Amino acid sequence: MSSYFDTSFLMPLVRREPTTGEVEKFLRQQPQAELSTSHWARVEFCSGIARDVRMKVMTREDAALAIADFESKMSPGFSLLPIASPDCELAHEFLQRYETGLRAGDALHLAIARNNNAQAIYSLDDKMLRAGKLLGLPVRRGIRGR
Repeated sequence: MSSYFDTSFLMPLVRREPTTGEVEKFLRQQPQAELSTSHWARVEFCSGIARDVRMKVMTREDAALAIADFESKMSPGFSLLPIASPDCELAHEFLQRYETGLRAGDALHLAIARNNNAQAIYSLDDKMLRAGKLLGLPVRRGIRGR
């Protein structure tokens, strides 16, 4: 595995955002055999869609379509990494590096990527990128936007 993508990088594939075009272009340029994300990203994506429904930004019907769209975009080209106990342990260690300001979900993304030997970890989350750099991980934005 070469590249791991967190939820913030993948969300614009389904939800229209200023970065959508750049994310789509960037992913088209990547070798499909090297793309990965995790079951955690699927959960986090669904949580974001559920929040949109609760806030009445999206209908239940649109949410179902968005989730199906996300799943269809992940299935052909992305390896879907499981969450394993060592990932939780490493995330626990990362969270104790208090200077990083890491949140639990971001720590789990970084741990899954690290434990699966990701050569690049892509995110659009500035706090996660900063924390990853402090941890010596190969974090990258990948696009100019945001």
